[in-house]
Amino acid sequence: MNILTKAALGVAMSGALAVPALAGGYSEPVAEAPVAAPVAPAPVGADWTGGYVGAQIGYGDVSAGASDGDGATYGLRGGYDWDLGNWVVGAGVDWDQTDIDLGGGPDKLDSIARLKLRAGYDLGRTMVYGTAGAARAEADLAGVGHSDNGWFAGLGAEYALNDRWTLGGEVLHNQFDDFDNTGIDLDATTAAINVGFRF
Repeated sequence: MNILTKAALGVAMSGALAVPALAGGYSEPVAEAPVAAPVAPAPVGADWTGGYVGAQIGYGDVSAGASDGDGATYGLRGGYDWDLGNWVVGAGVDWDQTDIDLGGGPDKLDSIARLKLRAGYDLGRTMVYGTAGAARAEADLAGVGHSDNGWFAGLGAEYALNDRWTLGGEVLHNQFDDFDNTGIDLDATTAAINVGFRF
């Protein structure tokens, strides 16, 4: 075997031995870094601080002594809220016009106005709340117009459609004892949906 043949054979053998080393046969495998899972974006919240005005439409179920009736309600609302982080507090007013006939006679509920306080929990774009305050009703009883003060309490929820417009709903119990000294207790349960503009 001549020198040239020996050299060629040596190159071939070293190449054959090098192939497994390059293919990872002799080297320790390197662990890959774990891939982090994508982080979900935080839910879009709403800042409830500010004033609002709106309109509402709903349904009322009214009883006054032995008389009762039900029908549509519609009206206006407004107020101001303070967003305290997880909690929202606010004050407002609303007014509902009705023409609810109480038993087919001259008795009917004409309107209810309310001075409202509310406190709610901020869920982001949704707020759920309790509300209570003073109420004033006007009604015709035995053919005579009367008005008196009482109280109300209830629950509501409001959803921010965007930075300005909201959609909500409330269920309220309104109570007027011895309505205008007539000896008649008048109470009304109202449920309404509302749309509001915030500024």
